[in-house]
Amino acid sequence: MTSRIHTLPTEVVHLIAAGEVIDSLAAVVRELVENALDAGATRISIALWLDQWRVRVADNGCGMTLEDLQQAATPHSTSKIYSSDDLWQVSSLGFRGEALHSLSQLADLEIYSRSAATSDGWRVSYSHQGEPGVAEPVAIAPGTVVTAANLFSTLPARRDSLPPAQQLRAVQTTIQNLALCHPHVTWQVEQNDRPWFALWSSPTARQTLPQLLREVQQFDLQELTRTVEASSLILPASLYVLLGLPDRCHRHRADWMRVAVNGRMVKIPELEQVIFAGFRRTLPRDRYPVCFLHLRTAPHQIDWNRHPAKAEIYLHHLEQWQSQAKAAIEQALHLSAALLPDAAHAERVSQLIKVAEAGGVYGSSRSIQPEPPQSDSPPAQPLIPLKAIAQVHNMYILAEHPTGMWLVEQHIAHERVLYEQLCDRWQLVALEPPIILSQLSPLQVEQLQRIGIDIEPFGDRLWAARNAPESLCQREDCADALLELSYGGDLQSALVATACRTAIRNGTLLTPEAMQTLLDQWQRSRHPHTCPHGRPIYLSLEESSLSRFFRRHWVIGKSHGI
Repeated sequence: MTSRIHTLPTEVVHLIAAGEVIDSLAAVVRELVENALDAGATRISIALWLDQWRVRVADNGCGMTLEDLQQAATPHSTSKIYSSDDLWQVSSLGFRGEALHSLSQLADLEIYSRSAATSDGWRVSYSHQGEPGVAEPVAIAPGTVVTAANLFSTLPARRDSLPPAQQLRAVQTTIQNLALCHPHVTWQVEQNDRPWFALWSSPTARQTLPQLLREVQQFDLQELTRTVEASSLILPASLYVLLGLPDRCHRHRADWMRVAVNGRMVKIPELEQVIFAGFRRTLPRDRYPVCFLHLRTAPHQIDWNRHPAKAEIYLHHLEQWQSQAKAAIEQALHLSAALLPDAAHAERVSQLIKVAEAGGVYGSSRSIQPEPPQSDSPPAQPLIPLKAIAQVHNMYILAEHPTGMWLVEQHIAHERVLYEQLCDRWQLVALEPPIILSQLSPLQVEQLQRIGIDIEPFGDRLWAARNAPESLCQREDCADALLELSYGGDLQSALVATACRTAIRNGTLLTPEAMQTLLDQWQRSRHPHTCPHGRPIYLSLEESSLSRFFRRHWVIGKSHGI
């Protein structure tokens, strides 16, 4: 049988970017696990012994023949590329042929393996130069078991580079990243002969992420696969997005905004900025989204031969990918009949009613206006048929939909609608007569000018504002609103403040027609889950939850004690 593993030609070796230095347990785990994934493994078992500096990775992949084993740890030996042309269309996680050779230099390396095509398994240990020892036959299921013991014994500085706790966290992060990219794989991880954690296989990353973040549930997440259709992209290509709905799921740190390309987590700052922008004005202050983007494209659209750790890449047509990511995030954040929230969400957010805004927060209210037409085409119909039933405490709209009912907080729903309308058409109109403001500091004057307000001195410590946002100019409290806008922030903050002030206040009685108009406008908004301040807009009460509460599943005779 011809060996699949071979030594790369010298001209190919010279073209390969410098290989990564294996300097930690996490680097060892990553290299061995990537080899297992390239071998088609669906079950991977990882064992760590920190006090012995030993790592073992076992998989059920295709395995290796004896000929492969005898060459596996020699320099620049791989089965994944053959020529220099292959460097520009890498389809595997590894390709340099250096991982096992590097490990043999850093540890006592031993491999058990059996090819799925044969009935013979073999054990081979390697010298520190990667030369194989005497092969011994062993009984083993198809797959491979690699053990690296006594790691970094000749390089104590690497052992001291990270404390044990940080080593373990780095290993855990490495496995999490690979598990998100390869949700079909089952993972079992042990530490010092004791179970550490396990991840079961899943159809998609939506079932994997809750195993990694225990506070996140599946109903907190929305996923979407978008087929890329662009003439400048070489098809087939697709974009998978998994995100936490902003009214339920967010983080104190930007540690769960992750981007992967063709099965590997990478750093692409341009796409991370798209994630930031996609959640702008949907999250509470100083909170960050949970979002995972996974790009799938043709191998020759990526240059992996850029960074030793393959964490940074050259991605062709980056601007088109940014556009696709923006559209996918926006689509995933919309409400639709297929994305109705799970009944379990009701329990989590039921306390919101207790802290609803008190009535009369603002000096006056604004009625709900029909949305001005943007073109000759009729307005898009809401994706979920919501019917306004009643108004509760003049604060919440009770709406019926096919699988239950929602309570929609009228002020912040209207605030979301007005904010997006202002973003689309921020317009300043002349004030006749101008509004006179007093006691403004130089910073307040500068702030009003920054957002486009025409303001000039009008006497001793007086200023005349000669224009104002259209939505404020007819209000009795326009002067107070301009004063509020003068206290700082950029144009986005001004838009939020204007929308908040002009939205209907809680305590305002609405007619059935006004309630229905607000529901329809809110559903068509781009980010209907939260207001611009990041507060949740609606509470879901699903029919299945109501059925359980009222015991409608009971048998009549049994419920009467018969």
